[in-house]
Amino acid sequence: MAVKILSVDDELDLEVLIRQYFRRKIRKGEYIFEFAHNGVEALKVLLQHPDIDIILSDINMPEMDGLTLLTKINEMQNPAKKCIMVSAYGDMQNIRSAMNGGAFDFTTKPIDMEDLERTIEKAASQIQYIKDAQKEHAELNSLQQDLDIARDIQCSILPKVFPAFPEIASIDLYASMNAAKSVGGDFYDFFKLGTNKVGFIVADVCDKGIPSALFMTISRTVMRTITPKAISPADCLFESNNMITSESKDRMFVTLFYGVLDCKTGELVYCNGGHNSPIWVKADGTTEMLPRTGNMALGIMEDIPYNNKVIQLSPDDHIFCYTDGVTEAENAQKDLYGEPKLMDLLKGSGELSSRQVIENVTNSLKEFVGDANQSDDITMLDIKFNGGD
Repeated sequence: MAVKILSVDDELDLEVLIRQYFRRKIRKGEYIFEFAHNGVEALKVLLQHPDIDIILSDINMPEMDGLTLLTKINEMQNPAKKCIMVSAYGDMQNIRSAMNGGAFDFTTKPIDMEDLERTIEKAASQIQYIKDAQKEHAELNSLQQDLDIARDIQCSILPKVFPAFPEIASIDLYASMNAAKSVGGDFYDFFKLGTNKVGFIVADVCDKGIPSALFMTISRTVMRTITPKAISPADCLFESNNMITSESKDRMFVTLFYGVLDCKTGELVYCNGGHNSPIWVKADGTTEMLPRTGNMALGIMEDIPYNNKVIQLSPDDHIFCYTDGVTEAENAQKDLYGEPKLMDLLKGSGELSSRQVIENVTNSLKEFVGDANQSDDITMLDIKFNGGD
């Protein structure tokens, strides 16, 4: 890319000298020169050609001198513009003023053209470095804006009104997601199925970033479309997997737990597609992992069979669902929070509300992690069976 240079000098012979000395670089398109004869003309040229990189300016000129011009250029606040000042030999006071005023370098008259060429090359090298840094900074800002948008998409589609089902006294449900700085693909969802049942989902899309957030949106939409007409959770995951797999162009997949709770009887039917096993928090104070259903994550292969499991909840039993951002949270020593610590914390939580359960886990995670950075989304959903009507 050509270096664009503005020469500002009231001596017309300098323009001829510059054109002659740099003729090869001008012919090759390496340098493009513009010329002005005082500071006022120079400012007009800069307005017409804002992409000028280097200003080669005499200090002593009529109408507007070089030091005043330097001040005006500094007011443009463009670090990619460099000023090389030209002064009479021995005029150290003006040279010192120019350097203190932000000039890149200086040369003295009579001008040594070889020295001037080296100075221009040095300035051009620094300008290119600044431009590259500005471009990289702009790209990073653009990427961060995209990540912020993706995180907003991720958070905006999650239900946030609690209590979730105030008209159903037999259950309590609460959920939360604390998004990491790098966008992941966690999501949760819950909804009524008929008059006596509710469905709930916790899922985690592989990978991070915008593709993950978009794939999460697709996965949630597919599940929302299929759940009302599915015979069972396994049937729902089978149909959803086929649709999600057909949309998975980059080998992305989603682990997903889907449960359907009968709010009258406490019967829970569920299917687990490769997700962390939820924790069954029992009213008697004990905890255990829900038995796995032995199924694969969604989005890997079509026509995979999925299986249901059925358990019976007692009053004050909880089902605590979570993503691996909980158990894989790290402290400064790189220790993992882990499933054993989580299960111990949940023991004896039967009488607590779902919100209290999640708040306890959240506080425990904060205490464990300390000042360490959060590397993954932390998503939790707790559903409590209060007892049938």
